Amino acid sequence: MSLGNFRVYYDVDEDESIVDIRAIGLKEGNQVRIGGEIIEL
Repeated sequence: MSLGNFRVYYDVDEDESIVDIRAIGLKEGNQVRIGGEIIEL
């Protein structure tokens, strides 16, 4: 899911109707920064 320059990574448990947020990152060009670490896309 994206919210402006932010990317939200999540898991869905449909049986329990639960969404577990795994990470929120800041998109910068072709990279996402999560917790200060750059992740190449």
